[in-house]
Amino acid sequence: MALSEEQRRQRLAAALKENIKRRKHQAHARVSSNQPASEFHMTHNPKMLPIKSAGVLTGTLPFSEGIKVGGLIFLSGQLGTIPGSLVLNNSTAEAEFVQVMENIGAVLMANGLGYGDIVKCTVMLADMADWPAFNAVYLRYFKAPLPARSAFGVNGLALGARAEVECIVASRD
Repeated sequence: MALSEEQRRQRLAAALKENIKRRKHQAHARVSSNQPASEFHMTHNPKMLPIKSAGVLTGTLPFSEGIKVGGLIFLSGQLGTIPGSLVLNNSTAEAEFVQVMENIGAVLMANGLGYGDIVKCTVMLADMADWPAFNAVYLRYFKAPLPARSAFGVNGLALGARAEVECIVASRD
């Protein structure tokens, strides 16, 4: 039986009211739980899972090496630090760029993945004049098809780093 225009409007209005009511209830539950929004989100989203640590980051940083959501893994930005420390391997720009890529590789390997599983990289450079030198190092780690990529200059990176790279990776499971 086909619905009249008036019946369709009434059903749509009822669905919208229910959606608004549900959202208000969710917001109230978060506020009344006395949990910060970030904690509420983490405790109420079982699909967001931490990945295996490669020990690249120190345990004192306020973020994980990466998070898996569905079929994607979102890696935190990597600097050219010596694994497990906050010391940059920055004797030369090339050494720092190589260390960035090696740190990404260590996280990938700890999770049974490789550079070929990366689908998107975001590159942040403290000096865009380093773009050609960074590209020369970056290309050593990939085969065609290359991952999608964005690169932009920033006004300072943590620890005075020259580069930071974050990646989105396709999970194999």
